[in-house]
Amino acid sequence: MSIYTIPVTTIDGRETTLEKYRGRVMLIVNVASRCMFTGHYAGLEDLYKRFKDQGLVVLGFPCRQFLWQEKKEDSAINNFCTLNYGVSFPMFAKVLVNGGNAHPLFQHLKAEKAGFLGSGAIKWNFTKFLVDRSGHVVGRYSPMAGLPPIEKALPALLAEQPTAAS
Repeated sequence: MSIYTIPVTTIDGRETTLEKYRGRVMLIVNVASRCMFTGHYAGLEDLYKRFKDQGLVVLGFPCRQFLWQEKKEDSAINNFCTLNYGVSFPMFAKVLVNGGNAHPLFQHLKAEKAGFLGSGAIKWNFTKFLVDRSGHVVGRYSPMAGLPPIEKALPALLAEQPTAAS
């Protein structure tokens, strides 16, 4: 299965896929509004604004799986992100990232790029997956890593031309 064919739901309830992002570098993040890492929204928005014209898209997937650190309604999440962080990158409906009911996108991401010591499980909110222009997962970053290693990887990824996705 290609990352581009996995069904996703936008934060306003529209069913879609990631096909519209084919050929772009994607930074896919499980986010939360009430987490010690919620401030990452500001850095994610900054990255998106600085690099979107070069082909980067940040995709936010709210997750309420870690100590219920996300609001219940998607509309409340969207309002929070817009009002507090000026988020303009695409946001999606809440998902589960671990367990038997994990969203297929996060099952795919974890299968492509294991975490620390080979663990597949996502340990916390604001885990970030970097996907190249061809749809391959090329990096996985813990919330503790912040954005510097991602920013360092971006120039080379943005300079690449897409190849056939798997």
